[in-house]
Amino acid sequence: MSSAPKDPLNDEIEASLAGINLQELNAQDPKESRGASHDLKSGTIEGISGTDVFVELGPRQQGVIALSEFDEPPSPGETFQFSMHGMDKDGLWRLSRRQARIVAAWGDLYEGAQVKATVTGQNSGGLELSVGPISAFMPASHVDLARIEDLSVFLGQSFVCEVIECDTTKKRVVLSRKKAMIADRAEAREETMRGIDSGQVLPGKVVRIESFGAFVDIGGVEGLLHVSQISRKRVEDINEVLKVGQDVRVMVLELKDGGKKIGLGMKQLEENPWDTFAHRYQIDQVVPGKVVRLMDFGAFVEIEDGVEGLLHISQIGAKSRLRNAGEVLSIDEEISVRIQDIDVGSERISLTRLDSRGALIGSEDSVASEDIDRALGGKDENAGKTNLGNLFAKAMKKD
Repeated sequence: MSSAPKDPLNDEIEASLAGINLQELNAQDPKESRGASHDLKSGTIEGISGTDVFVELGPRQQGVIALSEFDEPPSPGETFQFSMHGMDKDGLWRLSRRQARIVAAWGDLYEGAQVKATVTGQNSGGLELSVGPISAFMPASHVDLARIEDLSVFLGQSFVCEVIECDTTKKRVVLSRKKAMIADRAEAREETMRGIDSGQVLPGKVVRIESFGAFVDIGGVEGLLHVSQISRKRVEDINEVLKVGQDVRVMVLELKDGGKKIGLGMKQLEENPWDTFAHRYQIDQVVPGKVVRLMDFGAFVEIEDGVEGLLHISQIGAKSRLRNAGEVLSIDEEISVRIQDIDVGSERISLTRLDSRGALIGSEDSVASEDIDRALGGKDENAGKTNLGNLFAKAMKKD
């Protein structure tokens, strides 16, 4: 028969609390408990004399308790729960409210309850805390969302925790601040999500950077800023553009799975060069460009920041058929291209390295073609001196 699987958390707790009795951390003086019955009984305040408070417990039963056990002096007639700790020489029951408070507090504790606790100490495995009169323990792995190396920074602090173990037999209470923080984050996320819509522009903070993009906190929730949405300029290394902790402004692009996935963008807040591209460039215009991507079917050439065009493999200008554009082009290579078509709506440009006669731009054949065009158009002052037969022969030589 297979043994029950080990519980890592329980092992961590047992190792951390080896030889420690939590409830002895704040235990009362052993002398006070000698001969005590620790029975609980209701009593009514009769009066105060100096530092003693006298209590009526019932017919011919009176008790006395230290005034210091009350948060503020009680008034005659008030009723409280007391634990009874034997009689003194005058026949008065020695009373305490501390034990009564502990019993009442234990009754209020259960797994999943949210309680406020104060850090009273630390050990190698975590923090020692008090929940009212009850001592508790918090494993180091449950102190924060991230691993904290120096737990002493929490000494004396109070915060809300979740009860993850409440064992009345062992008198052991184990708390988790991390679980309470996760619950708070989930609540904050729901609150934030109610106010988020696509198209909104929000402030955010970069919390994590990956190769494919950056995660940005936008008020308790994280969204993904994909590398393609960071800038209209091509981003090769995200770390050169963004840093963890950097404040940014982002636009909400999409919400998926009920807000569990949020797509963000920054380039949408920049001026779009496509809005004026058609006014600044024309079809058949020869422009300089830089090769930024190579594919089997061609190359993408950057004309200006944020504007790329496709140079199809059939328009690269090689005389023989190519298997891929990388055979004749390389990344970051600067070339001259001619604009064949502009589709502003789809943000697409078709490019070619061939001139209007099919010659490679900048080649000897292309220059000869230009001479022919000028001669035929009458724009060349030396047209009369040009041998058109030779020019045509040179231009058509490749055929």
